[in-house]
Amino acid sequence: MREVAILGIGQVPVGEHWDKRLVELAGDAIFAALEDAEVNRVEALYVGNMMAGQLDKQTHLGALISDWVGFRGIEAMTVEAACSSGALALRTAMIAVGSGLVSSALAVGVEKMTDTSPRETTAALASAASADWEGVHGITFVGLNALIMRRYMHEYGWKHQDFAPFSLNAHANGVNNPNARFQSPITEDIYRQAVMVADPINLMDASPIGDGAAAAIVVPLDLVKGMGHKTLVKIAGSSVATDSLAVHDRQDPLWLSAAEKSARDVYHQAGVGPEEIDIFEIHDAFSIMAALSLEACGFADRGQGPRLALEGEITPKGRIPIATMGGLKARGHPVGATGMYQVVEAVQQLRGEAGRAQIDGVKVTLTQNIGGSGATVISHILTAA
Repeated sequence: MREVAILGIGQVPVGEHWDKRLVELAGDAIFAALEDAEVNRVEALYVGNMMAGQLDKQTHLGALISDWVGFRGIEAMTVEAACSSGALALRTAMIAVGSGLVSSALAVGVEKMTDTSPRETTAALASAASADWEGVHGITFVGLNALIMRRYMHEYGWKHQDFAPFSLNAHANGVNNPNARFQSPITEDIYRQAVMVADPINLMDASPIGDGAAAAIVVPLDLVKGMGHKTLVKIAGSSVATDSLAVHDRQDPLWLSAAEKSARDVYHQAGVGPEEIDIFEIHDAFSIMAALSLEACGFADRGQGPRLALEGEITPKGRIPIATMGGLKARGHPVGATGMYQVVEAVQQLRGEAGRAQIDGVKVTLTQNIGGSGATVISHILTAA
């Protein structure tokens, strides 16, 4: 495999885009990435999406979007891995370019979630769980995560308030991201008084849905290195790992084994360890997932994820800054696009283009996109080339 770089990035603000169709959102992100890369065409397009077939009654997004942006005739397809579909699009583009089959590829994650009723959207999200063992009982993803969080609190002695720093940090960072759905900080009182969604998960423990799209252009590193383009970003590691779809089938429901394996693989590929990661764009769909991810990726001991947050180590000035531009909690979680938003934000940090959200001295970044409740985990390490 030849080394690959991300040449251009694009995104749209996460929100309720009632005036735009899914194809238009994807197109806006793609055109922004093309402009950023200073190119007008690519050889392949990979679309990460989870729910268009259910919510938009539209599948076959590869051909649809490639035609919409003027790329009719190129290789184009949709890839799906539940909430980690966005990261899968990037990995597919990386493999295509790295193998030499194409010389340029564009990965775009897109999701439209707010045009349908909450009942429809919730049901579509639940399709990423086990239909036979979880969905049949009517459980939702917030319900699954509530069960995990309740058991975690019981096993390790944490109180609900101990998870507040995850949400406070995300919202504080979202203030500095013009593309975030929520750009206002929250207080401990707001966290504590938030309405309960599925005990012990309250509204401040859960990321919001939204419409959004984010894109990146992947090219061979050796073809663009030294060409004077803005700071090049290398994909130094990429890994997919899986676990059982149903939480009860796991050897340990309180350990994200797929996240552990995926992280271990990308550390090995990039030749780094957790101590060398400058920022971690984490999949904080729920505060409990943030804690479990920190543990699985080697930043905290088992059962001690909340302690890392309580001690301020996840803030922009901490040992391992996470959700540096708001994460899923404040930026929003348009599921099929989320993994690409993480990548775009990591590239911004590596380039020094994150504006008020910029972290000093970022050289090595980790992004981790989780599908379902931990059944598919896709990690990438991006570095300045």
